[in-house]
Amino acid sequence: MNDDITADAAAAASAECGCAPTPAESRAFWKAGISRRGALGLGALGVVALTAFGISSGVSAAYAASYPSWDDVQQAKQNEAAKAAEVARIEGLIQSLTQKVAETQAAAEAASTEFYNAQQAYFAAIAEADALQEKADAQAAAADEAARKAGQVAAQLYRNGGDDTSLELFFAGSAGSADELLARLGSMDKLLEYNQSVYDDAVAARNAAQSLSDQAVVARDERDRLQKIAEEKMVVAQQAADAAQAALDEQSANLATMQAQLAALRDTTATTVAQYQAGVEAARKEAERRAAEEAAAGAGGNSGGGGTPGTGGWVRPHGGYRSSGYGPRSQQCNSNGCSSRWHYGVDLANGCGAAIYAAHAGTVDAAFYNGGYGNYVRIQHGGGIATGYAHIKPGGFAVRNGQWVEAGQVIAYAGNTGGSFGCHLHFEVYINGRYTNPIDFMAARGVWV
Repeated sequence: MNDDITADAAAAASAECGCAPTPAESRAFWKAGISRRGALGLGALGVVALTAFGISSGVSAAYAASYPSWDDVQQAKQNEAAKAAEVARIEGLIQSLTQKVAETQAAAEAASTEFYNAQQAYFAAIAEADALQEKADAQAAAADEAARKAGQVAAQLYRNGGDDTSLELFFAGSAGSADELLARLGSMDKLLEYNQSVYDDAVAARNAAQSLSDQAVVARDERDRLQKIAEEKMVVAQQAADAAQAALDEQSANLATMQAQLAALRDTTATTVAQYQAGVEAARKEAERRAAEEAAAGAGGNSGGGGTPGTGGWVRPHGGYRSSGYGPRSQQCNSNGCSSRWHYGVDLANGCGAAIYAAHAGTVDAAFYNGGYGNYVRIQHGGGIATGYAHIKPGGFAVRNGQWVEAGQVIAYAGNTGGSFGCHLHFEVYINGRYTNPIDFMAARGVWV
């Protein structure tokens, strides 16, 4: 009776908005372990990410298809024609799954590369704008100092020769010594020349300051433009990564079963479908056990104070020692590319697979492979403050985009992905999108990194 009510409700909903699954779809989605809404959502992500990079959908998405059940396999084994048709269907689904994973991963890689390049261009524009402003400020200070000196000379000249009394005192007693008079006149002339030189320097410095200030304004405009581009590309990269992960999850959930179903269909021995099914279930449980063991091992690597609280809800994002600080550094290169000459974060080394913690509570708005950063997570904490975590190990994400995390929560595990030269966490802090010194920022919150 409950089944009838559910079917009636589904039919009513379908008639009303066209969004409820039909009875046939309900059976198909149940076999696949997903809802129609979930399938449509995954498909939408795939369309956004793939079309952004000119990758066609090709074979219809595997995760939008109906997967065979073990009952289907058992029935197909009773008839050679049905068995051949079921084999062809399963082979097509496996091919579709494999193709979709490859396509979405390619799109994700292309999107992440574009975001990484845009992000680095934005960071370089920050440095350029700051450098120009520093030069403008230095020239303005030089102009102020030159103007001050010119004023002092002018005041001295006024005191020495600004009225008749001063002039009389200047020439008094000098008629008997022409050399002394000429010497005094020469000193005044040099003082006037010096004052003119100081004045000229002040004008030149002021002009240079104005020119540099104008350049700094242009550079800041370019910086802001590049920031907008980088954020737009980050959204696309995240969508592409979500689509790739959805395809991979669907493959992981169904590939082993379908391979076992193929083997069952092709098997001419007395091996039963139930035995194949039991083997798939055993393999699934073993994979879950290994994943739990790896997670426990990673969480245990916490030497050096990873997760240690400071003040105001901030914690140390990783254990271990500081292997590289913030600021200028020599460039290093590997097969994944070259590091920047300015280190935008701080590196903490606590071994491969060691846990990485959220430095503060917030919402994850990025969790994907990000060029030279490798696997990367960014968390928005509010008030314009965000933190970034790079070089996460393959498969080392413990959170996903859009997820809320608490301070000290394990979000990932350290690795050596991207432009890295050994397992570690590269940790960055952003204020209104621009990088800042994470060592000073965290120290002000009672956390040593």
